[in-house]
Amino acid sequence: MGLKKLRLQDKPLFDKFLGCNRQKHELAVYAFENIYIWKKLYDIRWQVFDGCLCIFFKDRIGHFLYLPPLGREISRRAVAKAFEIMDRCNLNREISRIENIEEPDVDLFRALGYRCDDKSRDYVCRRIDLSGLKGDKFKSQRAACNYFVKHYKYQYLAVSPGDRVGCLRLFKLWQKQRSSGGGDKIYRGMIKDSFSCFKILLGAYSQLDISGRAVKLGKEIKAFSFGYKLNTDTFCILYEITDLSIKGLAQFIFREFCSELRSFRYINIMDDSGLENLKRVKLSYHPVKLVPAYIAKRHS
Repeated sequence: MGLKKLRLQDKPLFDKFLGCNRQKHELAVYAFENIYIWKKLYDIRWQVFDGCLCIFFKDRIGHFLYLPPLGREISRRAVAKAFEIMDRCNLNREISRIENIEEPDVDLFRALGYRCDDKSRDYVCRRIDLSGLKGDKFKSQRAACNYFVKHYKYQYLAVSPGDRVGCLRLFKLWQKQRSSGGGDKIYRGMIKDSFSCFKILLGAYSQLDISGRAVKLGKEIKAFSFGYKLNTDTFCILYEITDLSIKGLAQFIFREFCSELRSFRYINIMDDSGLENLKRVKLSYHPVKLVPAYIAKRHS
């Protein structure tokens, strides 16, 4: 049985499997939107084995399973089949692995004989904290928002398909600002990859369950934020890009977007990609939960 190449038309099937788990997914990666945008950087293929959806990513190094098999229960046979396929494709069996395993499922994979290593943590905040910015712990963010509102005449509005060029132009400006000091080569590579994913998102914006907001100064987009519903309680912020020369703009669009999301209790602001500066920014919003992700591999 061959693997099927990921298409936009696969979204209903993926949504069905992503939503049928016995528990709410808390990691931001458990959404079709977060899977689909990687299709330019990875060859993404899928197949259903023993009632579970298996999603394979391939890069220049080899194949891995992006998520554990998705179904009402994680099928042991689906796990075994996934490793069989990866081993057949990978020159080195040590490359074969399952990424983004949630904490409640770690014991299952250990019982199956796999080693589960820490991968990352998603930062999850209370929406009411981010929309209100009340108290001393949010003093700096509140002051930044107030500065922006006082010193700029702006429009805050929903992103439309016609904003594509403006969003891409802002991303390139932000990329230049972030890279102007030289910086880490890995970080610059991550920004480049993020831009590739963002172009995929914009190209399929009207067909994905994505919400976007922008701030315009005059006719120019100077900030945008995109996100999606992760579960009934949680909304995930996937992208937030601003003109870094405008004081308070980043804090303002973040607050305004979170203020709109009244039906959600939590905001997932994703992981820190292993970057200390990004970790500091995320911690400054005082997350109430750090949701761990794990990678399952064979024991050496």
